[in-house]
Amino acid sequence: MSNPPIKPEKERFYGRRHGKKIKGSHLYLMEQFLPRVALSVPTQAVHPRDYFPSSPQRLCLEVGFGGGEHLAELALKSPDTGFIGAEPFLNGVVSLLAHLNGTWGKAANTGRLWEEGRCDNVRIFADDVRLLFPFWPDSVFDEIFVLYPDPWPKKRHADRRFIGATNLKQLHRLLKAGGELQIATDVESYAVWACEQVAASQLFAQVNKDVRTPPKGWISTRYEQKGLAAGRCPTYLTYRAVKNNA
Repeated sequence: MSNPPIKPEKERFYGRRHGKKIKGSHLYLMEQFLPRVALSVPTQAVHPRDYFPSSPQRLCLEVGFGGGEHLAELALKSPDTGFIGAEPFLNGVVSLLAHLNGTWGKAANTGRLWEEGRCDNVRIFADDVRLLFPFWPDSVFDEIFVLYPDPWPKKRHADRRFIGATNLKQLHRLLKAGGELQIATDVESYAVWACEQVAASQLFAQVNKDVRTPPKGWISTRYEQKGLAAGRCPTYLTYRAVKNNA
């Protein structure tokens, strides 16, 4: 007897879905490139490694990949790792496709859609990542990245911040024992909030004491560079998932 379909609760999403109109070569990437790697909400449980043609040695998730520079560079440097990126902002999805295609800032490469074989280790979910959480089993990811999330600076909007009690429980569940959660922000109030929320969860142990120095091998993004140019100081938080049986 097969298991009944999973019906996840629909979380309310507050962020932007799109910005400037997508056209020209970027529209080509969306129509011809994205379907090859796009994920949709399944109806049954699925292991993230099954999204890839060959079972990757490691699995990483990036929540809200922004312009995609970080994810694209990681995918190139770590071909044996499967990367899942979730981003509801469609212009950000197009940006990631252009980076993967090697055509950021120029016309799409219509002759060869992928460079360096990166289509084999990148999958994209162009929606709210929380829709996938109910379908994934425990302890599957080696690393989860939440980099420069929307800070929702107004006090009345604090419950919209991604780093909170409910999402932290899910991220902890999805991480392997000892797996790492990396958070970066250049909004000081969000950094304080994130530290408080993670500490209150009692699910993670902080790895780094120096929160002003980026982790080894850090890949900066244009959002980070824009913040630095504006005088904002990034905070880098690295946590290790603590499991009762570990």
